Amino acid sequence: MVDQPAVLAEGLIKSYGEKRALDGFDLSVAPGSVHGLLGPNGAGKTTAVRILATLLRLDGGRAEVAGLDVARQPALVRAKIGLVGQSAAVDEVLSGRQNLEMFGRLYHLGPAVARRRADELLDYFGLADTGSKAVKSYSGGMRRRLDLAAGMILRPAVLFLDEPTTGLDPRGRNEVWEAMRALVAAGTTVLLTTQYLDEADQLADRISVIDTGKVIAEGPPSQLKSTIGGDRIEVVLRTPAHLETVVGIVAKVATGEVESIVDDRTVSAPVSDRVAALTEVVRALSDAGIEAEDISLRRPTLDEVFLQLTGHRAEKKEEVAA
Repeated sequence: MVDQPAVLAEGLIKSYGEKRALDGFDLSVAPGSVHGLLGPNGAGKTTAVRILATLLRLDGGRAEVAGLDVARQPALVRAKIGLVGQSAAVDEVLSGRQNLEMFGRLYHLGPAVARRRADELLDYFGLADTGSKAVKSYSGGMRRRLDLAAGMILRPAVLFLDEPTTGLDPRGRNEVWEAMRALVAAGTTVLLTTQYLDEADQLADRISVIDTGKVIAEGPPSQLKSTIGGDRIEVVLRTPAHLETVVGIVAKVATGEVESIVDDRTVSAPVSDRVAALTEVVRALSDAGIEAEDISLRRPTLDEVFLQLTGHRAEKKEEVAA
């Protein structure tokens, strides 16, 4: 069936003693897409991924991956998926090529097939020139790309990525992002959990926000950001002296509450017609003889969406499932 979800979860329940890690968790991931799973520390993200990857048994509900029932057909599901966890799974003493050959053998590939697949993946992930070097000499981005390669040994239909860029510098993150985009372009479906909201914004076609074990919001990043309003105009003053006057100027173009923030020097408000609002505010400031340090238009961030939906900002630490 063409429109069958690559990943489907309906009413998943998972408890650890009296604590419910998942409490009616629902998810539908379209084939060939990147679906981001965002939530605060302890929300249930890793628990959900572990159930979908057949590493944990669910207590209630049902789940399918690549059209296969996770609870009743776990061995078949494992043949269709790849999993890259938060920590690197590669051996630092071995070379990149030796690592991939070892993973191939663990997946029951013959020696010749494992060698051929290792060479294909090294080339695909831009590691062909360093494949003979020990992994301990790799940069953080190279190690994570090797991790991605290891997760692709069997050409999985679905790849689970649990915090794939944690601890990487900007260059390493960009390397992993490019590798992920290439995988999706080739037809792989990716379920991504991440602590970086900008990462989800950059990569995900759709995002599910999870809190207290259930999905509380879902949609494309642009749609989620639109839930807390459209564009905002921000005027940064040189001093707070003209704050009251500027609040009045901005209020004339605002479509919602005007806020004064950051030591009473920044005035911010939602607007509907961004260009007209900017033009009118600049003209009014000039007429009033007020010089602004900065005037800008910006769109809401996923961080603001997250804050509104969950009541707190995204935390920088993933939950540990028992």
